[in-house]
Amino acid sequence: MIEIEYIVKDSRGVERLRTADKKAADAYDRILENAERLAQLLRADQVLPNLPETDLENLTIYLARNAREVEQILKGKPMEREQTPPQESAEPVASLKVVKA
Repeated sequence: MIEIEYIVKDSRGVERLRTADKKAADAYDRILENAERLAQLLRADQVLPNLPETDLENLTIYLARNAREVEQILKGKPMEREQTPPQESAEPVASLKVVKA
């Protein structure tokens, strides 16, 4: 049996995700790319200069993962989803195996 596995690495080459689902791998790759762009913007503008790197990474990944909701808020529209308490796992797809750095 042949099994294809997709590995998503961040810009530093650290493995962040391992999955057999190509769509999930592509989606997570886009999230990481957008998070890196957000981090570059925040660093360049000296927003939260004392924020530790790991916290900045968590913040930008959260913003990238919730881009639709953030866009709605910035347009002055109410959030479309219900307010729910934070979940233990931040991964929306159950079949994903996240590799923590």
